[in-house]
Amino acid sequence: MPRPAMVENNRSMHWITNLLAGIPERKAPLWWWVAIAVTGSFATFGVFCIIYLLWTGVGVWGNNLPMAWAWGITNFVFWIGIGHAGTLISAILFLCRQKWRTAVNRSAEAMTLFAVMCAAIFPAIQVGRIWMIWFVAPVPVPNWIWPNFRSPLLWDVFAVSTYFTVSFFFWYLGLVPDVATVRDRARGRVAKFCYGLLALGWRGGHRQWRHYEMSYLILAGISTPLVLSVHSTVSFDFATSLIPGWHTTIFPPYFVAGAIFGGFAMVLTLLISSRALFKLHDVITWNHIDVMCKITLLTGSMVGYSYCMEFFVAYYGADPFGRYIFLNRYFGPYWWVGYGMFIGNVLMPQLFWVRAFRRNVWTVYLVAMCANAGMWFERFAIIAVSLHRDFLPSSWQMYYPTWVDIFTFAGTIGLFLTLFLLFIRFLPTVAMSEVKSVLPEADPHHYEPLPAKIVAMEETQA
Repeated sequence: MPRPAMVENNRSMHWITNLLAGIPERKAPLWWWVAIAVTGSFATFGVFCIIYLLWTGVGVWGNNLPMAWAWGITNFVFWIGIGHAGTLISAILFLCRQKWRTAVNRSAEAMTLFAVMCAAIFPAIQVGRIWMIWFVAPVPVPNWIWPNFRSPLLWDVFAVSTYFTVSFFFWYLGLVPDVATVRDRARGRVAKFCYGLLALGWRGGHRQWRHYEMSYLILAGISTPLVLSVHSTVSFDFATSLIPGWHTTIFPPYFVAGAIFGGFAMVLTLLISSRALFKLHDVITWNHIDVMCKITLLTGSMVGYSYCMEFFVAYYGADPFGRYIFLNRYFGPYWWVGYGMFIGNVLMPQLFWVRAFRRNVWTVYLVAMCANAGMWFERFAIIAVSLHRDFLPSSWQMYYPTWVDIFTFAGTIGLFLTLFLLFIRFLPTVAMSEVKSVLPEADPHHYEPLPAKIVAMEETQA
């Protein structure tokens, strides 16, 4: 059977260059200014909330005993999960030679970097004294006391920093040929200088392409284990403790599957919007969206299986506290969190079994938004809902977020969207060089018959 075209309507390489390089060349549309004004306002108010927290103290948060971890760590795990789809699409699918990734990998990689930036904010302000955060670095502190390398929180520092560094170089390396194209087309001196600086002297020679492809392959091989290791390490923050609801061996694969699920949902959310606003329908086709919907369905089903296994382990085990924790998620005072995560993460993605729903933009967007909300509910259920019922009923407490909690999280959402808006404004949103490589005319064995007029003219001359 013929495979679906990666670019529809038989578009040429020149047309792709004009479309994608024209986005940073043209003046910013009105909707972009309105959007960045709104998201920038949220980000600015989030900075104010962080300054207010550092000036006043962590008492402005709703944390209490026994819930020393609540809103901040929930958002940290949420943002780390969002960043997983970028490396998966770029590295693993590249090694598997999946050509459909070429139209979506650039936005997914950028989303990864911005999500990790937002995630890094919360552990830093969770400690209360952000100027002491350097104690987590592997250097001897006063009295030659080293950090506790047995702490999963210290493992997070190494895992997340390594993940961000490798993801950044992977994203930037893939960006170099496209930035060079924009540099060659730039008209203003400032634009030509800035893009020329970012292009690192790229001229597109044979030797440069050979080194580029080898470096890209090496970075893809390095990035692949990070997809599994980073969120597994984040899950160890909980799994290595003895708290009911956390002490379970299913957490590493459960967290990885949930992170890929949430990351693909965010990629769908951003790509559908970019596709409509910049008229990228021929480059980001329904075949790309269809494949991403199938992966979302697969990982959402894996998350649902993990939920069922948690109940089975709690039922089969002899720990009454563990049984109570999982029943409390759905029948306790936070019942709306339990049902919200189950509906958003398990039930709504089942719509993607039907091809008509995978091809309907509003259905895909609705399921993606429900998955984004459901993954946040899941992290809140794991952290706050598991902690608010201690072993002693006298220590039971309810958690209520304050305005500082809420607007700090809203500020990170504003920061994430502001960075993404800046990215799509000044850099190519889709990898031009990679999309051109999957066109039929890029295949050396591709045969395209001559038009009928030329054939008739040649026969007449003969």
